[in-house]
Amino acid sequence: MEKIKLPALDFEISPIALGCMSLKGNIKSDQQIIDAAISGGINFLDTADLYQKGLNEEIVGAAVKGRRKHIILASKVGNQWREDGSGWDWNPKKAYILKCAEESLQRLQTDYIDLYQLHGGTLEDPWDETLEAFEILKSQGKIRAFGISSIRPNVIRKVLELYPPATIMMQYNPLDRRPEETAFPLIATSKARVLVRGTFAKGLLIDKSAESYMDHSDEEVGKVRKLIAVSGMLPEAFLIRFGLNQAAVGSLVIGASSVEQVEKMLLGYEQNEMISEELLQEITKQLPLNLYTQHR
Repeated sequence: MEKIKLPALDFEISPIALGCMSLKGNIKSDQQIIDAAISGGINFLDTADLYQKGLNEEIVGAAVKGRRKHIILASKVGNQWREDGSGWDWNPKKAYILKCAEESLQRLQTDYIDLYQLHGGTLEDPWDETLEAFEILKSQGKIRAFGISSIRPNVIRKVLELYPPATIMMQYNPLDRRPEETAFPLIATSKARVLVRGTFAKGLLIDKSAESYMDHSDEEVGKVRKLIAVSGMLPEAFLIRFGLNQAAVGSLVIGASSVEQVEKMLLGYEQNEMISEELLQEITKQLPLNLYTQHR
Protein backbone atom coordinates (compact mmCIF):
# COMPACT_ATOMS: atom_id res chain seq x y z
CA MET A 1 0.00 0.00 0.00
CA GLU A 2 1.46 3.33 -1.06
CA LYS A 3 1.96 5.77 1.82
CA ILE A 4 0.97 9.43 1.68
CA LYS A 5 2.49 12.61 3.08
CA LEU A 6 0.04 15.07 4.62
CA PRO A 7 0.94 18.79 4.49
CA ALA A 8 1.52 19.22 8.23
CA LEU A 9 3.15 15.86 9.01
CA ASP A 10 6.84 15.01 8.81
CA PHE A 11 6.08 11.33 8.22
CA GLU A 12 4.03 9.24 5.80
CA ILE A 13 0.86 7.36 6.66
CA SER A 14 -1.26 4.76 4.92
CA PRO A 15 -4.48 6.08 3.32
CA ILE A 16 -6.44 3.75 5.55
CA ALA A 17 -5.65 3.29 9.23
CA LEU A 18 -6.71 0.63 11.69
CA GLY A 19 -9.12 2.09 14.24
CA CYS A 20 -8.24 0.11 17.35
CA MET A 21 -11.39 1.03 19.31
CA SER A 22 -13.01 -2.08 17.79
CA LEU A 23 -10.43 -4.46 19.26
CA LYS A 24 -11.94 -6.94 21.69
CA GLY A 25 -9.51 -6.65 24.58
CA ASN A 26 -8.10 -10.13 23.99
CA ILE A 27 -4.35 -9.93 23.45
CA LYS A 28 -4.10 -13.00 21.21
CA SER A 29 -6.99 -12.20 18.83
CA ASP A 30 -6.20 -8.48 18.80
CA GLN A 31 -2.57 -9.23 17.93
CA GLN A 32 -3.81 -11.22 14.91
CA ILE A 33 -5.98 -8.31 13.79
CA ILE A 34 -3.11 -5.82 14.08
CA ASP A 35 -0.71 -8.23 12.34
CA ALA A 36 -3.17 -8.66 9.45
CA ALA A 37 -3.46 -4.89 9.05
CA ILE A 38 0.31 -4.33 9.09
CA SER A 39 0.94 -7.25 6.72
CA GLY A 40 -1.59 -5.68 4.35
CA GLY A 41 0.35 -2.42 4.21
CA ILE A 42 -1.35 -0.39 6.94
CA ASN A 43 1.25 1.46 9.03
CA PHE A 44 -1.15 3.74 10.91
CA LEU A 45 -2.85 2.61 14.16
CA ASP A 46 -5.29 4.84 16.05
CA THR A 47 -6.12 4.31 19.73
CA ALA A 48 -7.05 6.42 22.78
CA ASP A 49 -6.56 6.35 26.54
CA LEU A 50 -10.36 6.20 26.86
CA TYR A 51 -10.73 2.86 25.10
CA GLN A 52 -11.10 0.00 27.58
CA LYS A 53 -9.67 2.30 30.26
CA GLY A 54 -6.18 2.15 28.80
CA LEU A 55 -6.11 -1.56 27.98
CA ASN A 56 -6.46 -0.74 24.29
CA GLU A 57 -3.21 1.22 24.36
CA GLU A 58 -1.49 -1.60 26.22
CA ILE A 59 -2.54 -4.13 23.58
CA VAL A 60 -1.47 -1.88 20.71
CA GLY A 61 1.87 -1.21 22.39
CA ALA A 62 2.53 -4.91 22.91
CA ALA A 63 1.48 -5.75 19.36
CA VAL A 64 3.95 -3.37 17.71
CA LYS A 65 6.85 -4.03 20.04
CA GLY A 66 9.98 -4.74 18.03
CA ARG A 67 8.68 -2.90 14.95
CA ARG A 68 7.77 0.45 16.47
CA LYS A 69 9.90 2.48 14.07
CA HIS A 70 7.84 1.21 11.12
CA ILE A 71 4.48 2.09 12.72
CA ILE A 72 2.66 5.40 13.09
CA LEU A 73 0.89 5.49 16.45
CA ALA A 74 -1.95 7.90 17.15
CA SER A 75 -3.67 8.28 20.50
CA LYS A 76 -6.10 10.70 22.13
CA VAL A 77 -6.57 12.52 25.43
CA GLY A 78 -9.18 14.61 27.22
CA ASN A 79 -11.79 12.19 28.52
CA GLN A 80 -11.21 11.39 32.19
CA TRP A 81 -12.72 8.24 33.65
CA ARG A 82 -14.58 8.75 36.93
CA GLU A 83 -13.12 6.87 39.88
CA ASP A 84 -16.24 4.71 40.18
CA GLY A 85 -15.97 3.74 36.50
CA SER A 86 -19.51 4.93 35.75
CA GLY A 87 -18.44 7.10 32.85
CA TRP A 88 -16.09 9.90 31.95
CA ASP A 89 -15.92 13.68 32.06
CA TRP A 90 -14.25 16.19 29.76
CA ASN A 91 -10.90 17.51 31.03
CA PRO A 92 -8.82 19.61 28.60
CA LYS A 93 -6.57 21.17 31.27
CA LYS A 94 -2.82 21.36 30.70
CA ALA A 95 -1.80 19.43 33.80
CA TYR A 96 -4.16 16.59 32.95
CA ILE A 97 -2.98 16.36 29.33
CA LEU A 98 0.69 16.27 30.37
CA LYS A 99 -0.04 13.58 32.97
CA CYS A 100 -2.03 11.45 30.54
CA ALA A 101 0.66 11.68 27.87
CA GLU A 102 3.17 10.09 30.25
CA GLU A 103 0.71 7.31 31.10
CA SER A 104 -0.05 6.66 27.42
CA LEU A 105 3.65 6.47 26.61
CA GLN A 106 4.06 3.81 29.29
CA ARG A 107 1.08 1.77 28.10
CA LEU A 108 2.22 1.99 24.47
CA GLN A 109 5.78 1.05 25.48
CA THR A 110 7.25 3.90 23.49
CA ASP A 111 9.03 7.17 24.15
CA TYR A 112 7.03 9.16 21.59
CA ILE A 113 3.54 9.26 20.07
CA ASP A 114 3.43 10.18 16.39
CA LEU A 115 0.03 11.90 16.51
CA TYR A 116 -1.53 13.00 19.80
CA GLN A 117 -5.11 14.18 19.49
CA LEU A 118 -7.46 16.15 21.70
CA HIS A 119 -10.44 13.80 22.03
CA GLY A 120 -13.16 16.45 21.67
CA GLY A 121 -13.42 20.15 22.46
CA THR A 122 -15.90 22.97 23.11
CA LEU A 123 -15.74 26.74 22.64
CA GLU A 124 -15.66 27.13 26.43
CA ASP A 125 -12.41 25.13 26.86
CA PRO A 126 -9.30 26.91 28.23
CA TRP A 127 -7.71 26.77 24.79
CA ASP A 128 -4.54 28.68 25.63
CA GLU A 129 -3.45 26.17 28.26
CA THR A 130 -4.82 23.19 26.33
CA LEU A 131 -2.80 24.04 23.24
CA GLU A 132 0.24 24.93 25.34
CA ALA A 133 0.24 21.39 26.71
CA PHE A 134 0.57 19.94 23.22
CA GLU A 135 3.28 22.46 22.34
CA ILE A 136 5.23 21.43 25.47
CA LEU A 137 4.92 17.75 24.58
CA LYS A 138 6.10 18.45 21.06
CA SER A 139 9.10 20.49 22.27
CA GLN A 140 10.02 17.60 24.58
CA GLY A 141 9.95 15.13 21.70
CA LYS A 142 7.16 13.13 23.33
CA ILE A 143 4.78 13.75 20.42
CA ARG A 144 5.55 14.44 16.78
CA ALA A 145 2.29 16.10 15.78
CA PHE A 146 -0.93 17.43 17.29
CA GLY A 147 -4.49 16.81 16.13
CA ILE A 148 -8.06 17.18 17.31
CA SER A 149 -11.03 14.87 17.13
CA SER A 150 -14.13 17.01 16.72
CA ILE A 151 -17.17 17.26 14.47
CA ARG A 152 -18.05 20.78 15.67
CA PRO A 153 -17.51 23.37 12.91
CA ASN A 154 -17.24 26.25 15.39
CA VAL A 155 -14.52 24.44 17.37
CA ILE A 156 -12.66 23.52 14.20
CA ARG A 157 -12.66 27.15 13.06
CA LYS A 158 -11.35 28.30 16.44
CA VAL A 159 -8.50 25.79 16.61
CA LEU A 160 -7.48 26.45 13.00
CA GLU A 161 -7.13 30.12 13.95
CA LEU A 162 -5.31 29.57 17.26
CA TYR A 163 -2.98 26.64 16.64
CA PRO A 164 -3.57 24.77 13.38
CA PRO A 165 -3.61 21.02 14.03
CA ALA A 166 -2.02 18.55 11.63
CA THR A 167 -5.20 16.46 11.55
CA ILE A 168 -8.87 16.75 12.41
CA MET A 169 -10.83 13.57 13.02
CA MET A 170 -14.45 13.74 11.87
CA GLN A 171 -17.26 11.32 11.09
CA TYR A 172 -18.11 11.08 7.39
CA ASN A 173 -19.98 8.56 5.25
CA PRO A 174 -22.97 8.52 2.83
CA LEU A 175 -25.35 8.74 5.81
CA ASP A 176 -23.47 11.62 7.41
CA ARG A 177 -22.44 14.21 4.84
CA ARG A 178 -22.52 17.16 7.23
CA PRO A 179 -18.78 17.96 6.83
CA GLU A 180 -19.32 18.72 3.13
CA GLU A 181 -21.17 21.98 3.88
CA THR A 182 -18.51 24.08 5.65
CA ALA A 183 -15.94 21.92 7.46
CA PHE A 184 -14.33 20.21 4.45
CA PRO A 185 -14.06 23.40 2.34
CA LEU A 186 -12.49 25.27 5.26
CA ILE A 187 -10.02 22.50 6.14
CA ALA A 188 -9.05 22.04 2.49
CA THR A 189 -7.68 25.61 2.45
CA SER A 190 -5.40 24.88 5.43
CA LYS A 191 -2.52 22.47 5.98
CA ALA A 192 -4.68 20.32 8.23
CA ARG A 193 -6.25 17.15 6.83
CA VAL A 194 -9.21 15.09 7.97
CA LEU A 195 -8.96 11.64 9.46
CA VAL A 196 -12.35 10.12 8.73
CA ARG A 197 -14.05 7.89 11.28
CA GLY A 198 -17.35 6.08 10.78
CA THR A 199 -16.52 5.23 7.16
CA PHE A 200 -18.74 2.13 7.22
CA ALA A 201 -21.48 3.69 9.43
CA LYS A 202 -21.16 1.01 12.14
CA GLY A 203 -21.36 -1.68 9.46
CA LEU A 204 -24.88 -0.60 8.46
CA LEU A 205 -23.65 0.09 4.92
CA ILE A 206 -21.80 -3.24 4.77
CA ASP A 207 -23.70 -6.24 6.10
CA LYS A 208 -25.30 -5.33 9.41
CA SER A 209 -29.10 -5.46 9.59
CA ALA A 210 -30.59 -2.09 8.69
CA GLU A 211 -31.51 0.14 11.61
CA SER A 212 -31.94 3.86 12.12
CA TYR A 213 -28.79 5.97 11.96
CA MET A 214 -28.71 9.59 13.06
CA ASP A 215 -31.82 11.11 11.44
CA HIS A 216 -32.19 8.31 8.88
CA SER A 217 -34.81 5.59 9.32
CA ASP A 218 -33.94 1.93 8.84
CA GLU A 219 -35.78 2.10 5.52
CA GLU A 220 -33.64 5.02 4.36
CA VAL A 221 -30.49 3.19 5.44
CA GLY A 222 -31.61 0.22 3.33
CA LYS A 223 -32.11 2.49 0.30
CA VAL A 224 -28.59 3.87 0.60
CA ARG A 225 -27.20 0.32 0.76
CA LYS A 226 -29.01 -0.48 -2.47
CA LEU A 227 -27.58 2.63 -4.13
CA ILE A 228 -24.06 1.60 -3.10
CA ALA A 229 -24.64 -1.88 -4.56
CA VAL A 230 -25.03 -0.22 -7.98
CA SER A 231 -21.24 0.20 -8.09
CA GLY A 232 -20.94 -3.57 -8.53
CA MET A 233 -18.01 -3.58 -6.11
CA LEU A 234 -17.67 -4.55 -2.48
CA PRO A 235 -19.50 -1.97 -0.35
CA GLU A 236 -16.15 -1.45 1.42
CA ALA A 237 -14.64 -0.39 -1.91
CA PHE A 238 -17.33 2.20 -2.61
CA LEU A 239 -17.22 3.61 0.93
CA ILE A 240 -13.44 3.92 0.86
CA ARG A 241 -13.61 5.63 -2.54
CA PHE A 242 -16.36 7.94 -1.26
CA GLY A 243 -14.27 9.01 1.74
CA LEU A 244 -10.92 9.42 0.05
CA ASN A 245 -12.44 11.43 -2.81
CA GLN A 246 -12.71 14.54 -0.63
CA ALA A 247 -9.78 16.95 -1.03
CA ALA A 248 -9.74 17.68 2.72
CA VAL A 249 -9.42 14.01 3.65
CA GLY A 250 -6.03 12.50 4.44
CA SER A 251 -6.84 9.00 5.70
CA LEU A 252 -9.76 6.81 6.74
CA VAL A 253 -9.61 5.34 10.24
CA ILE A 254 -11.54 2.09 9.97
CA GLY A 255 -12.26 -0.26 12.85
CA ALA A 256 -12.07 -4.03 12.66
CA SER A 257 -12.88 -6.69 15.23
CA SER A 258 -11.70 -9.71 13.21
CA VAL A 259 -9.02 -10.67 10.73
CA GLU A 260 -11.76 -11.25 8.14
CA GLN A 261 -12.90 -7.64 8.48
CA VAL A 262 -9.33 -6.45 7.99
CA GLU A 263 -9.02 -8.57 4.85
CA LYS A 264 -12.26 -7.15 3.41
CA MET A 265 -11.10 -3.64 4.26
CA LEU A 266 -7.82 -4.23 2.42
CA LEU A 267 -9.61 -5.76 -0.56
CA GLY A 268 -11.96 -2.78 -0.59
CA TYR A 269 -8.98 -0.45 -0.71
CA GLU A 270 -7.51 -2.41 -3.64
CA GLN A 271 -10.81 -2.20 -5.53
CA ASN A 272 -11.75 1.40 -4.74
CA GLU A 273 -9.82 2.89 -7.65
CA MET A 274 -11.80 0.69 -10.03
CA ILE A 275 -14.85 2.86 -9.30
CA SER A 276 -14.83 5.68 -11.86
CA GLU A 277 -15.33 9.32 -10.91
CA GLU A 278 -18.43 9.38 -13.12
CA LEU A 279 -20.04 6.44 -11.34
CA LEU A 280 -19.08 7.82 -7.94
CA GLN A 281 -20.72 11.17 -8.71
CA GLU A 282 -23.79 9.53 -10.24
CA ILE A 283 -24.41 7.56 -7.04
CA THR A 284 -23.45 10.44 -4.74
CA LYS A 285 -26.07 12.72 -6.34
CA GLN A 286 -28.74 10.29 -5.17
CA LEU A 287 -27.50 10.14 -1.58
CA PRO A 288 -29.28 12.17 1.12
CA LEU A 289 -27.73 15.42 2.33
CA ASN A 290 -27.77 16.57 5.94
CA LEU A 291 -26.46 19.62 7.79
CA TYR A 292 -25.15 20.44 11.24
CA THR A 293 -27.91 21.96 13.38
CA GLN A 294 -25.68 22.67 16.39
CA HIS A 295 -22.18 24.09 16.93
CA ARG A 296 -22.21 25.81 13.56
